[in-house]
Amino acid sequence: MPEEPQIHESAQGPRVTQATGRTAPTPRPVPGPRSAATPRPGRPGPGPVRPAPPAQRPQPTSTAAAPAARPARPENRSAPQLQLIPASAGGALDAADEAVDLLLDSGRAPGDILVLTTGEVHPWTAHEISFGEAAYWAQHDAGDDVFFAHLAAAGRAASRPVVVVAVNGDIDDATARALPVARDRAGALLIVCGDPQKINSVLGAGV
Repeated sequence: MPEEPQIHESAQGPRVTQATGRTAPTPRPVPGPRSAATPRPGRPGPGPVRPAPPAQRPQPTSTAAAPAARPARPENRSAPQLQLIPASAGGALDAADEAVDLLLDSGRAPGDILVLTTGEVHPWTAHEISFGEAAYWAQHDAGDDVFFAHLAAAGRAASRPVVVVAVNGDIDDATARALPVARDRAGALLIVCGDPQKINSVLGAGV
């Protein structure tokens, strides 16, 4: 009689070892934090778009308001918002670089930004032109990254949603004529880094 309970205890032993063997291969859920890091490059937009379609289904009236907003968009294209960043001629280039960093951090795609300088060319421009103008403008035509150019070449540059102008030189007649061209290249936002009084004298009346 005392041997029988000992046999049952030995049978429970291997059962415990099997349970411990099952808990070992269970991996930790890692895909969660990886998916949270992926939206940083600029894909946070598609995330909130998914819940939007079901919200539109129960509200058919919201679809009628959508076409009403479409004719307002071309008006914004002809008159982009103007943002002035006070800066001296020597600090206008740094102010423009900081503005670009803020735009990228806010979710703007690099291909949406065009940076123009009125004085010396941006160091990136000087570096890329050293490989030839054909390769330089090929990057512009690709439209997948921030493009830096001189204000004199604004007429050749294609329009982009955001144009950042660094007034790192004196506003002469050529600059005064080129600034409105830069404004025309801005689809939604024009950021000008320089002396606000001089900039308003050129763009204030037309904006």
